[in-house]
Amino acid sequence: MSVSVSSPLLKRLPPGLWTAGAWLAAAVYPLVEYVVLPHGPEYSLSYPEDGLDASLPKALLALAFALALTGSALLRRAPSPAYALVLAGTVVSTAAWRQDEIPPLQFLATGAVLAYVAAVRSRRASLTAATGTLAVLACYYLLRPLLGDDSGVAPEPFLALTAALAWLIGHTVHQARAHREELYARAAVQAVTAERLRIAREMHDTVAHSIGIIALQAGAAARVVGSRPDSAREAMLVVEQAGRETLAGLRRTLGALRQDDGEQADREGVFGSQERGRGTYEERVSAPGAASPRPDAAPPPSRPAPGLADVPGLAATAEAAGVRVDVSWHGTPRRLPTDIDLAAFRIVQESVTNVVRHAGVAACRVRLDHREDALAIEVADRGRGGAGATSGGTGAGTGEGYGLLGMGERVALLHGTFTAGPRPGGGFRVAAVLPLPAPAVAAAR
Repeated sequence: MSVSVSSPLLKRLPPGLWTAGAWLAAAVYPLVEYVVLPHGPEYSLSYPEDGLDASLPKALLALAFALALTGSALLRRAPSPAYALVLAGTVVSTAAWRQDEIPPLQFLATGAVLAYVAAVRSRRASLTAATGTLAVLACYYLLRPLLGDDSGVAPEPFLALTAALAWLIGHTVHQARAHREELYARAAVQAVTAERLRIAREMHDTVAHSIGIIALQAGAAARVVGSRPDSAREAMLVVEQAGRETLAGLRRTLGALRQDDGEQADREGVFGSQERGRGTYEERVSAPGAASPRPDAAPPPSRPAPGLADVPGLAATAEAAGVRVDVSWHGTPRRLPTDIDLAAFRIVQESVTNVVRHAGVAACRVRLDHREDALAIEVADRGRGGAGATSGGTGAGTGEGYGLLGMGERVALLHGTFTAGPRPGGGFRVAAVLPLPAPAVAAAR
């Protein structure tokens, strides 16, 4: 169900309509006062006593209306020319009434157009418009003494202040809009960068572990294929299983990139139970007697994202590669938020992969501590994690990979703490603390 929010009336109406209304209100008033209504004993010094009896003033007033209304109609499409037309119409209107000054009420429309020009056009264009307005006012101010008018205080300085205030208001709106667009663009760039880093971490964690296992098992099979064919066969079965898991992970990641969260939730809700009960797509295709899928058939949806429940399987895979993983659970295990569960598994997976590939030891220890308000993870070994090196060769300082960097980014996104480095007695240690959100803490209590 879509919800539409209507904008205020001031924003829905075009700016030219407001300008035309203000200018017409100021221009029609003297017509009603000195032309339509009967002449009274009193008259204004700003308007002639005979009104518009001659033909030339009537033609000039018609031209003024045409110029002002045309400028109001073109205000949104061509702000600068529209402003020039409105200003010219105002000047012609004073000529029609044989005035030596611009009435302040009629100048309000000109100031409104100037503010709009400053809000939507560049600073140079708006300053040009403002300079033209000040030049017109200066001409009126200088011509008044030449025409012998010394009645009262000249309004031009006050109108100039009004024009400057209108320009400042419009220029402030222009700067605020530019700043807002810059923030939006910066936020878009940051969102794209964050998503790219997330995809890079997920691809690295999905592929690096399985590729490491495949490389070790394939090398072991190649060395014993002649003397111990049964061992070579077992190693190649491990390679096959790791390859299938890698393919499933890649399809899961690519599937998440091709569909939005709503489609992902719908497909998992429809097919999730069937997928868990019948095995993965690759296992069903490779099973004896299974029918080959049609080339044009879309593969079934992938499995849910991994979590701490998959740590035993990870330990079994590492043990098949020759490294025993001792997993110890502390605290009361409970259901974790999906992002924390996935991050915890990826940290354990990457750390164990580093031990298998680079530590050169036969065992490592994984400690998972379910605290009341956080999840603590520790992976330690006694391998070649000496000074200046990392057991995985993936430290940010070594320049050889992105394992530790990716783990640190995952923990930072969850507002946790992460440490990794050599142990005092030899080996390497990775530790992370992932704080739980308030609802999870309340549910645990």
